Amino acid sequence: MVQEKHKTTIKEWPIDERPREKAARHGIASLSKSELLAMLIGSGTAEDSAVELMRKVLASCGDSIARLSRLSADDLCQFKGIGPAKAMTIMAACELWKRRENDNPDEVRCIRSSRDLFNYFYPLMCDNNVEECYVLLLNNMHRVIAHTRIGSGGFTATLVDIRLVMREALLKRATSVALCHNHPSGSLKPSKEDDKITESLAQACKIMNIRFLDHIILTADGYYSYVDENRF
Repeated sequence: MVQEKHKTTIKEWPIDERPREKAARHGIASLSKSELLAMLIGSGTAEDSAVELMRKVLASCGDSIARLSRLSADDLCQFKGIGPAKAMTIMAACELWKRRENDNPDEVRCIRSSRDLFNYFYPLMCDNNVEECYVLLLNNMHRVIAHTRIGSGGFTATLVDIRLVMREALLKRATSVALCHNHPSGSLKPSKEDDKITESLAQACKIMNIRFLDHIILTADGYYSYVDENRF
């Protein structure tokens, strides 16, 4: 008769190896990714502790938080021990990670180039599985006033209402605007629709005496700039 192997729970671990106790003694930065996520989900299964469960989840993502953030609730619920509530907790943590780059109230960011635009929007959009479009509103010193999502569509197209862009610019008293949308496919080649949106927005800005700085297409690996390509 094969003896059933005893599974050690977190409560049976040495105190210094338990995530909460380890964080309290050595600081939160001493915890691994799986330990940090385990603290959030709280419990594992009869077979796996919360830490071991999150190790399995992270292993499926190549130990990458960026790839983890691309998983949907349904994807996460495929792992035994993760239900809708835990899946949403993990997704909330990943969303906070994505927003961190653009959430410094003490720093007013300036946009001077396409690279600045890319750096601004990348944390917000790099892991989106659907195509979205944002407008960035700036003052006359090229300092960011706000960004607003103005379109969300499928994997191949985003519907953008130019009137909505102008309305946001006027309400926020912006003197310059820039556009950014993502291509979940990974392609940096602009579509005919992308060209039409760029042309329409450039014309609308000219009429309203608002400077149109650029339109960039963003992927997880890079970006395309209409300005850098001398497209308008």
